[in-house]
Amino acid sequence: MQLFSRQKPLVGLDIGSSSVKAVELRRVKKGFELIHAGLEPLASDTVVDGAIMDALSVSDSIGKVFTHQKIKTKTVATSVSGHSVIVKKIPLPVMSEEELEESIQWEAEQHIPFDISDVNLDYQVLNTESAASSDVLLVAVKKDKILNHTNVITQAGKVPVVVDIDAFAIQNAFETNYNPAPNATIALLNIGASIMNIVVTRGGMPLFTRDVSVGGNQFTDALQKDMNLSFEEAEQVKQGKSIEGVQSESVSSLVQSVSEVLMLEIQKTFDFFRATTVGEQLQRIYVSGGCAKVEGFLDLLQGRLGLPVEMLDPFKNIAVAKGIDLAHLDDISPSMAVAVGLALRSFDN
Repeated sequence: MQLFSRQKPLVGLDIGSSSVKAVELRRVKKGFELIHAGLEPLASDTVVDGAIMDALSVSDSIGKVFTHQKIKTKTVATSVSGHSVIVKKIPLPVMSEEELEESIQWEAEQHIPFDISDVNLDYQVLNTESAASSDVLLVAVKKDKILNHTNVITQAGKVPVVVDIDAFAIQNAFETNYNPAPNATIALLNIGASIMNIVVTRGGMPLFTRDVSVGGNQFTDALQKDMNLSFEEAEQVKQGKSIEGVQSESVSSLVQSVSEVLMLEIQKTFDFFRATTVGEQLQRIYVSGGCAKVEGFLDLLQGRLGLPVEMLDPFKNIAVAKGIDLAHLDDISPSMAVAVGLALRSFDN
């Protein structure tokens, strides 16, 4: 979804529930090179379920991440997710571009549960399976949701050029870094602080997307409550760091019980996907987002789903410019997948 005319380059700016992430890439001979990457934490309840509650605080954090990383580019690509975003695949008769343009509004009204005048619409023809019909990916986002993001970005002195969807940005980061086999059906889970984006993809096309309102905050809340820890301490314990007086056995049993809640949602989503798509077999799962770093979570997921599970590395296939702190990059990389996918929008045709 492009708001304004094309302008290059772009900084990928991901406004999450727990932090603001920024990534800038440049094209080099062998692909892409990372020139800036940074993450600025947000206070809890600044962004809730993808909605920005404290605009001043968020615009301040955007300013900080640009200043700290010495990012000069002002144009950005950002993305949204959650209840105000609808992604639907609909079968339509094959028609010319002009006919599709004319009929898409009416088609959208049949499939979108919001008033059509309240949303920004976009669509892409996925394939023409037969001479008679084709699949069209329909995307609708509430206008106030987009404004919620773009106003804050403008307030921070930046220029929002592209508004994408988290799920598509994650897929973009994955395709660029992993060059998957065209027939491989892969699930991508991006588990942030309060929202989990689930994408099933094959051959560069999203077969299925879903946003669920659960995430890493569940772990932090449980650790704070049950162990009487501060927010900062709970965040550290969650990532496997030891804190005096905290028993690792009690931490792992707590992590296990919270993981069950997340795994139930993932299982339900995959069951629904299998029930609605004939003959699709998931082959592998890649996990990104801060939750990917929760001690033991990926192993639990692999045990439950019986599929290979690995952490998605959004910089796997991307060269890193001199002067970037590699240890810090390694630390933040699980959280950077959406920002990388957005930064790649600079190179769209």
